Amino acid sequence: MSNIDPVPGYQTYHQPPDPDRPVGHQGAARRTALAVSTIADIAAGLLGLWVLLFLLDANQANVFVEFVQRMADWLAWWSQDIFTMDTEGLRVVLNCGLPAVMYLLIGHGVAARLNRA
Repeated sequence: MSNIDPVPGYQTYHQPPDPDRPVGHQGAARRTALAVSTIADIAAGLLGLWVLLFLLDANQANVFVEFVQRMADWLAWWSQDIFTMDTEGLRVVLNCGLPAVMYLLIGHGVAARLNRA
């Protein structure tokens, strides 16, 4: 056993190239997966930020709050008024929380699939 051999029982980090896959494919797939998961995280973060700003009764005349609200409305267009409650805060939490969870699940699921490919 030489000094550069791995310790018995441990896996090495170097993986031999897959003959069925082009050389640059794995790096491109990982970059694409990172981009997909980042976009999903940003979308869910904006929706979560709008819920937080709404629950904390932020000044809706503020430019930043207005921007976050418009982005949340744009991202959650498909789930508007799925839940109609008398309590305004609960309605916003559910109508923005559902798309946030869906974006995270779908985005990270697609990213995991791209990493395995």
